Amino acid sequence: MQDITVQELKHKLDSGEQFVFVDVRDPWEYEEANLGAKLLPLGELMTRMDELEDHKNDEIVVHCRSGARSGMAKQLLVAHGFTNVRNVLGGIMDWQNNYGK
Repeated sequence: MQDITVQELKHKLDSGEQFVFVDVRDPWEYEEANLGAKLLPLGELMTRMDELEDHKNDEIVVHCRSGARSGMAKQLLVAHGFTNVRNVLGGIMDWQNNYGK
């Protein structure tokens, strides 16, 4: 499963592509800036993974601040049988560098 750049993500969002979009940052970070993804903090992922169960084979795009936590989230999801998980490289920091808030 290939990761995704912020440029690819912006194209997907702008074109209305269907995918499951997950933000694994903490709630306070989400309040500061968010891209419209479902908030599912990394620390809660294991206990809330059932919320994504219907999407085991759908494209899931995960992001965080820099790409580190979402990389861990990707590994967890893949280990639990999710087949099409992509991490946003550079996270929201790269998004903000390219597109502002």
